[in-house]
Amino acid sequence: MDFETIKLEIASGVARLTLNRPDRLNSFTVEMHDEVSRGLEAVSKSQARVLVLTGAGRGFCAGQDLGDRAVAPGGEGVDLGESLEKRYNPLIRRLASLAMPVICAVNGVAAGAGANIALACDIVIAAKSAKFIQSFANIGLVPDSGGTWRLPRLAGLARAMGLALTGEPLSAEKAEAWGVIWKCVEDAELAAETDALAAKFAAGPTKGLAETKRLIRDASLRSLDDQLDHERDSQRLLGRTRDYQEGVNAFMEKRAPKFSGN
Repeated sequence: MDFETIKLEIASGVARLTLNRPDRLNSFTVEMHDEVSRGLEAVSKSQARVLVLTGAGRGFCAGQDLGDRAVAPGGEGVDLGESLEKRYNPLIRRLASLAMPVICAVNGVAAGAGANIALACDIVIAAKSAKFIQSFANIGLVPDSGGTWRLPRLAGLARAMGLALTGEPLSAEKAEAWGVIWKCVEDAELAAETDALAAKFAAGPTKGLAETKRLIRDASLRSLDDQLDHERDSQRLLGRTRDYQEGVNAFMEKRAPKFSGN
């Protein structure tokens, strides 16, 4: 597939989608949204068993390209709700529902919707120089792309409120310490750390990882009793997979398992 604003590579079970507008800190336009949507559709239909999302150049994503929906002085306002309904919200839902682990490699600033797209991924690895900025308050908006839902769950109410109301940057090191992201690494180690984790997932029991992702994401919406029932149903399903059989056989034979993703 030909793209102008993203790069998509799929090899050895790993799909890598790179936001590719480095001169604009990979900020989103309508065209980029359309290409990301097409790219994720291609990933879902491929043999990929893990997705890596990252950005080109010195930043991950600066959120919305404001030049793509500028408001002229004295002109009519724009319907930002339409932009969320048609583009950002479907993207967040798709990342959550993709039946494979999604790793976000945050290589620089992640601001506005860019920060919340990163945090919507299953595993976030950030370079030490990266920052997460809820910049919405600076232009009179609320954190979108799931920000008001996810931040309190990751950082706690007090920290979420502070980040959202002040727009103060959150360093990658502090994000790790607060439990907002999985890991902060030296800039020079980001690619290797990401590749190693992607290779691990690409060789893992894909259905089991996907079910784990789904159960953990949905847990806050259920009671303990409901969650126990869903765990039962997932184990029933996974107990009939080839990967479970292979995992048990490998354990008994004291060897490394060779999972097929089935």
